[in-house]
Amino acid sequence: MLDIGALTNEVIHMANVKEAAKKLIDHLPDQATWDDIVYEMYVKQKIEAGLQAVREGRTIPHEEIERRIPRR
Repeated sequence: MLDIGALTNEVIHMANVKEAAKKLIDHLPDQATWDDIVYEMYVKQKIEAGLQAVREGRTIPHEEIERRIPRR
């Protein structure tokens, strides 16, 4: 069965992503290269994914990381 609510949220999210991409490009200098655009979008996506992980509690406390990584 088609979930109209989920589909609507997905369409809204896609529109927001498109708007965000347009704004990102508009803030780059006129002489920006394709590599500059791709890099900025990559960084933005990674930051968004990290923030989503924090919201969902998919993080590891600093103390746990220190415990896992041996000191020299």
